Amino acid sequence: MREEWSFSELLAAGWSEADLEWERLSEEALSRLADGRADEARSNFAAALRLARDAFKNGDPRLAASLSNQAAAVASVDGHAKAAQIRAVAVQAWAGCDGWVEKMTAPRTARSSLFHLRMERLHRPAYEERWRVKGRELLANVRAEIGSADMLELVGPHEAASRLARWHRERPVTLSDPRKLMAAVILMGARGKLAEPRKYEASAVR
Repeated sequence: MREEWSFSELLAAGWSEADLEWERLSEEALSRLADGRADEARSNFAAALRLARDAFKNGDPRLAASLSNQAAAVASVDGHAKAAQIRAVAVQAWAGCDGWVEKMTAPRTARSSLFHLRMERLHRPAYEERWRVKGRELLANVRAEIGSADMLELVGPHEAASRLARWHRERPVTLSDPRKLMAAVILMGARGKLAEPRKYEASAVR
């Protein structure tokens, strides 16, 4: 489901066109993976990484996600030597996201009830901390998969479609920091893969 945001809405939320463009490129990449069009998905991932490097600061989880996607994309065509270097940078990028999450600002939800608006303002610190707790959990899950894997690979069509459906289902309706984090985690087209165990010849085990 495509969204339409005006420039004034972006400005009010503290967002830029680059923020939305990164989402579009990453979402389109997953859509192409879901359709079995891996070559086109790789082009999208590369474009998203170029944008992330230009527009996002170190510590931004979307940069870490783009590095992960690029590592998986490179591994699918050039083998794992070059991809391993990119994956190592991606692991470091994910490790550096703690500060970004701790500074994350929770979305301000529009409500019709003046009572709810007052309650949200009154309990704003607790409301924001709940989002940070969720953010820490999301980071921990990604780090566990990316950090423990021997390599990264692109997800298959079924998993790509599942991640895309999850994004459309869970995507926050407001432009906010939690949305940026959720986009980074959900719109990844990479997954961890363990190296196949070595096979020993019978003669070697005597």
